[in-house]
Amino acid sequence: MTIEWKIKPFKALTVNELYDILQLRSRIFVVEQNCVYLDMDGKDKVALHLFGTFEDKIVAHARLFKAGVSFENASIGRVTVDPDYRDRKWGHQLMNEAIAGILEHFGESQITIGAQLYLKKFYESLGFVQTSEMYLEDDIPHIEMARR
Repeated sequence: MTIEWKIKPFKALTVNELYDILQLRSRIFVVEQNCVYLDMDGKDKVALHLFGTFEDKIVAHARLFKAGVSFENASIGRVTVDPDYRDRKWGHQLMNEAIAGILEHFGESQITIGAQLYLKKFYESLGFVQTSEMYLEDDIPHIEMARR
């Protein structure tokens, strides 16, 4: 059982890929986390979209940004894995693909993320370290983390 990874700029996404990505993000960030906020923040158009498909279904997604878009450094955001597949530990694969994608497409090795606080240990296992105090984003505790 392997996941197939793709990285595409916004304009190269098919209508079905975009729909499935936005549906997955809404399922996680709006419904599961019970957080009413505008997911479509205008940054999708400048992001590279990393997504994983399994049996023709998008089951994981992250946005990749060059330096200066979300943070001073390159960044990764909207990291999502379909809840039906979380037992497969694809979050680690997704982040490793994202880190490699940042290096390959932007030539950057320094990456900053805005991480939900409860995922701190997960991101630490990938080489990120906390660089800020806790702050609230959409009433959810977050911290900035960096990987050098």
